[in-house]
Amino acid sequence: MTPGSPASARPHSDRPSSIAELRRVAQPPEVRLRANAEHWTASLYLRDLSPYVTWMLLKTRISANGVTALMILVGWSTAAALLIPGIGGALLALVLGQLQMLIDCCDGEVARWRRTSSPAGVFLDKVGHYSTEALIPIALGIRAAAYPFEAPADYLFTTLGLMLALIIVLNKALNDMVHVARANAGLTKLADTHGEKTPTSSLLARARKFARFLPFHRLYHSVELTMVIFAAAVVGLIFGQPIVDRVVLFAIVPLAFLSLIGHFVAIMASKRVRS
Repeated sequence: MTPGSPASARPHSDRPSSIAELRRVAQPPEVRLRANAEHWTASLYLRDLSPYVTWMLLKTRISANGVTALMILVGWSTAAALLIPGIGGALLALVLGQLQMLIDCCDGEVARWRRTSSPAGVFLDKVGHYSTEALIPIALGIRAAAYPFEAPADYLFTTLGLMLALIIVLNKALNDMVHVARANAGLTKLADTHGEKTPTSSLLARARKFARFLPFHRLYHSVELTMVIFAAAVVGLIFGQPIVDRVVLFAIVPLAFLSLIGHFVAIMASKRVRS
């Protein structure tokens, strides 16, 4: 949920006169209807809460980029919380993961209200999501290894965590590679619509429909991953830890690799890289 472009008409006052006015300027339809940039939690409830947080932020001198920096710190704290053993650390990470997404909504709203959207803001937003979604699986690997490590066996799990982090970052980078490739080829920017992602192959189109019923490729966002880790912590209360975290790690690493391959094939088969 990057800051995006500012609204065409901004109120003369430095602060909104009402939440309704703030919503009109900071949450235009082109933001709420984005196919890729809006996480499902935003559509479900975060965009309903974010204007109230943005209202308070606009009373301060913090910039939109400053809000994004706060989002980055909360994301890193989400990963750090997983280093706390037991269900307490998993619960804290779950809450912080939601908080990060809430602040992620607010930085764009502050930018649109103040008309301060910039490439720097988009860049910082990317840094926040890339780094957070790399640090969480690394923390999961450390959590599964159960510090203090008993080498060499426990290093298997830290290695799996690092492998998962690499796969997740590569998967995220594929989307940015598409934009870079199109820009270098002199093509127009892609519209954020589902039509641009539709595979030209009927077989891949059917596979895409199947993925909607079993969306394991969505597990690797920070929100979903913290949910999975929290669920594992709850199950671990019954079956013991770190065995449950280890089972989860063994299960999601190959699924992540399958998701990476599928994402690559889907891009190559879509209109996104066609001139």
